[in-house]
Order: sequence, then structure tokens, then C-alpha cells
Amino acid sequence: MILSLRRLAARGWRYALALAVVLFLAWFFFGRGGASGATLSVRRANVVERVNVSGTVTAKQDVRLGFAANGRISGTYAAVGQRVRAGTMLAQIENGDLAAALSQKQAALKKAQADLASLKAGTRSEEVAVAAIAVTNARAGLLDSIRSAYTTADDTVRTKVDQFFSDSRSKDPRITFLVSNMTLKSALERDRVAVEETLAAWALMVARLTNDNAAASAKQAQAYLARVLALLNDASAAVNQGLPSGTVTAASLTSYGTDIAAGRTSINAAAAAITADSATLDSAEKTLALKQAGPTLEAVAAEEAAVAAAQAEVASAAAALAETRVVAPFDGIVTRMDAKAGSIVSPSDALISMQSDGLFQIETFVPEVAIGTVTVGNTATTTLDAYGSGAAFPAKVIAVDPAETVKDGVPTYKTTLAFLSRDSRIRSGMTADVVITTGTLSGAIVIPIGAVGEGVLGKFVTVVVDGRTENRPVTTGRIPSTGQIEIVSGLEEGDVIRLSPLLP
Repeated sequence: MILSLRRLAARGWRYALALAVVLFLAWFFFGRGGASGATLSVRRANVVERVNVSGTVTAKQDVRLGFAANGRISGTYAAVGQRVRAGTMLAQIENGDLAAALSQKQAALKKAQADLASLKAGTRSEEVAVAAIAVTNARAGLLDSIRSAYTTADDTVRTKVDQFFSDSRSKDPRITFLVSNMTLKSALERDRVAVEETLAAWALMVARLTNDNAAASAKQAQAYLARVLALLNDASAAVNQGLPSGTVTAASLTSYGTDIAAGRTSINAAAAAITADSATLDSAEKTLALKQAGPTLEAVAAEEAAVAAAQAEVASAAAALAETRVVAPFDGIVTRMDAKAGSIVSPSDALISMQSDGLFQIETFVPEVAIGTVTVGNTATTTLDAYGSGAAFPAKVIAVDPAETVKDGVPTYKTTLAFLSRDSRIRSGMTADVVITTGTLSGAIVIPIGAVGEGVLGKFVTVVVDGRTENRPVTTGRIPSTGQIEIVSGLEEGDVIRLSPLLP
């Protein structure tokens, strides 16, 4: 009540002062002029253009906040009047399960990113070196198996087969026991000649074995083993059909059969060893080639897709967690905090309010007739009703709406001004009187707008010349401020005009 009386008193003094000025001007122009009427001597001057409007102080940003999910409030972290930074958590509801889910998703994302980085980095030189050593060892093992197979084959032929052959290494070896199947006998003797040639070729190949020809030599060794095994198969058949004689007893034939069976087992084992070592070498060579080649485009694309999927999972979990929290959207002051720990809330409850902590603004509505001169960047002087005309606050225009707003049937345009500096006296909701400086008319003739009359021939002013009056047509220009108008043509500096034009 006391504040209201002070405001009325302040306004009363202003109104009284304005009335005194009006009465003085009326006396000056009309009281002195008598019947001839008040006059004014025209002068050119630099005239500042101004627009006078009223407005309301507002915060740059003013929001009401609430939770985006249902739940029980677990804590509040700000109080009314407290200044907070953008992103500060103001309150939250119970969300332990969602926080754990987010942590899991973040861990999965880190793993996916690590896998992608590892793939793009390629195989380390140490791993390539290990793979190369594995190839070298596999080749050495295969060469040993080829040599061992030759030794086994040569020993089997010399000790297991040649015991019942005469002239075994000649071109005409002969079986020393009787065989009822002469065709089989002849085939076995031919096989012995062929195997002798095979063993000779095999010995030469073994002497020339190298790491580079290991794989090809292994295939050739398998072919040689097959020929030796064919000889052993025929020898076994021949021994089984052998006839005891005075020189070869039945016991001897049985011993031959046992030795041939052991030889077949040894040859099969040698062939299996070469097969296994060949497979080991092939695998080692492929592994080395893969490590040396690096990742394929398809593999990189697959890992990148995995990372993208993990990122989407993290974003989804983060969004779910964010719905349980209220955070400050900007730097400002908490103006309301009705959230209480333990309370049940829903998305429809707006329990927290904030105002921005930046410079306050003024919202005004400029009439259509004056908006043409108002532009962003215009400076202004503002007074607040709360402090009277003696306290001026500088401001500037920061926005002018392009569309009109109709006020009391009159088109107006919303114009926003910002105070140029912080002042603790300024508060949201205060009434402001604003004088916007829109420009300067240099060397202009400006007269009271009431001195301009309008007749059938257009606008005119009444000029006093040697005590006589005449109406002179004029062209008007801009209205620099309330109650004034620019005369573009029709008057010259030094002309004396009546403040009240005479009607023709």
C-alpha cells in the first residue's frame, strides 16, 4: 500500500510538472499574442527522432519444469532463489535400474569401439612374426615326414620284401618260394622292379628338399608311398598263396606274411604323417596370409555397424534415464521449488520454475505509424514506474516482430529491448516507459504538428508576413517525436508561423 502511494505520488509530480509546462506554453503563445494568436519563428536544427512507448520487464527466459516420467522423488538439489548453471540437476525420481542399464550399454559400446579400433589397426608385427615362425616350423615338420617316409619305405622294401627275392635290385628279380598263381607271381616281380626305380627317384628328391618345394614334394612322396603299398599288397597275396618247399618252409611263409603286414602298417603311418603335416602347413600359411593382408572392408563395415548399434543402445538408455531427472535448461535462478522428496509425481506436474540469469528484457508494442523507423540496434532510455523518471536505464532494440499484433483494434508490432547492463533493481513484471532513439534529422525544419492545417488543396501552415497572415501549402515529412512533424518544403528558416492555422 505504501509502495502504491509512492508510485501515485511520483506520477502526480510528473503530471503536475507536465501541466505546468502546458500552461506556460499556452501563456507564452496565446497570452502574449493576443488576438493575432501564438506564433513561432522557424529554425533549422538537428532533431533527434524518438518513439515513446510503454512496456513490461520480462526475463529473457522463463520456464516451468516437470518430470517426463511417473515415479517417486528421490531428492531435490536446489532451493528458491538459488542461481544454477545450465545442466545442473534440480531433482530426480528413483532410477537405480535405469542407471545400471545405462552403465551396461556404455560398457558394451566401449567394447565395440575397442574391437573396431583393433580391427582397423591390423595385426601387430609380433603376431605376423609368430605366424611366420609357425609356417617355417610346419614346413620343417613336413620335410622331416617326407624324409622319414622315404626311410620307412626303403627299409620296408629292403628288409620285409627282399627277404624272399633273389637279385632284388636287378632288372630281373625272382621270388624264392613257389606261388600257385603265376600271374600274381609275375605282377609282384614287375612291381619290385618299378619300386626300385621309385626308391631311386625318391632318394634324389629327398636330397633336393627345400622349404620352397615342401608342399609339392609331399604330394610326390604320397605317390611314392602308394607304389610301395601296392607292392606290399601284392606281396601279401603272393605269400598267402605260397607253397612250402624244401627251400621255403610253411613257417617261413608265415614269417613273411607277418613282416609284410608290419610293413603295410608302417607305410600307412608314414602316409598319414605326411597328410597331417601338409594340413598343418596349409593352415599356417593361410593364417600368415590373413594376418599380412589386414582387415577386409566387409569386416570393418560389420564392426562399424556394431558400434553404431551400441551407440543407439546407449542413447536409448540415456534418454530413459534423463526422463527421471529435471535439469536446468539454462543459467538462471530457481523461482519455484515445490518438488519434495518422497512425493509421487507424474508428467503433468510442473513443480519447478526458473528464470534466466541474463539481462532482463522489455516487451513493447509499437504502433503502426511509428514502426517504420524502429530497427534492431536502436538505443533507448527506459524509466521504471517503481523508481520514477529520475532513474534511467539504458537499453537497445534486439528484435522487431515482422507480423502485427492487434491491440485495442490498432495494429502494433511487438518490439523487444534488452537492458545494456545488470541492475539488481530491475525485476520481472515491472512497468517501463521507453524512449527509443531511431535517428537524427540533420538541418531539418520541425514544427508542432498542430500548426499544420489541412484543406481541400492539401496541407498548409499560416505564415505571418508584416502583420498579415497567409496560408502557405507545405510538404510534410517524418514525425521525429510525439507532437512534432518535419516540413520538407514550403517554409524557410526565419519564417514566422501561427501555432494555430487559420482555416481558409
